[in-house]
Amino acid sequence: MKRKIDGVLLLDKPYGWSSNKVLMKARWLLQAQKAGHTGVLDPLATGLLPICLGEATKYAQRWLDADKGYLATIHLGITTTTGDLEGERVTELPVTCTEADVLAALDRFKGQISQVPPMYSALKHQGKPLYEYARAGQEIEIQARTVTIYELQLLSCQLPVLEVRVRCSKGTYIRTLAEDIGKALGCGAHLAGLRRTGTGGFEIASAITLEALEAMNMEAREALLLPVDHLLGDLPMLTLPEAESVRLSHGQAVRHNGQPGQQRVYGPDGRFLGLGELRDDGVLYPARMMGNH
Repeated sequence: MKRKIDGVLLLDKPYGWSSNKVLMKARWLLQAQKAGHTGVLDPLATGLLPICLGEATKYAQRWLDADKGYLATIHLGITTTTGDLEGERVTELPVTCTEADVLAALDRFKGQISQVPPMYSALKHQGKPLYEYARAGQEIEIQARTVTIYELQLLSCQLPVLEVRVRCSKGTYIRTLAEDIGKALGCGAHLAGLRRTGTGGFEIASAITLEALEAMNMEAREALLLPVDHLLGDLPMLTLPEAESVRLSHGQAVRHNGQPGQQRVYGPDGRFLGLGELRDDGVLYPARMMGNH
């Protein structure tokens, strides 16, 4: 029995599971008609994976574009074909750097940097993910992209293993960051572990494991769901009178004075209506409105 159920579930993705497998499991446990996630985590990564249910899927794209936080384990001296533990060993070099060298190298990767996405990634080229070309032994020229590293803090330096905290913009590949740090230190490196700790204002401390979710009854599972408007918590809040609420909910623009830009729109009873966009002409247009069910 698939139910129309709306909200956001914060899951702590287990090691070895694909994001899609976690999504399907959570959807099954909640018997939800519709579900989607807000950004893929590799099977070897763990941590925060927000699951959008029902109407929340309309706003998932904003979370794909959100900044992310990670704890990363970087193993110096060994490179692999995939940049992580899944690949085969390519090179092995002695690690002669000091902690001071590591700190100096990390400083070089703070702020705006240029990154070449890895061949073993889901990034598309002519409609096919890059990993398909990589598995077929085909080399594709990948364009570098600019990403931003807001924070890169060394938490532990037990050479040849580093533990770092990263806060970065969307599109940042932590595997590539680990490899580039290894290159900067002259010994190579691969990503030995990754845990996502935050995304778009959500934190891992608020997440639940699949195991714990499975042990609950349906009522307890539903109680974990955050309201849909939590996905838009960074936007200004706008409350409309009843007549304008009805018109906007039915896809009609309404006049409104205020600061132009995207707005979280509510009815006079506090009910979340959806995402509106207030233009410079003083007209509020419906962008993504909640369904009526």
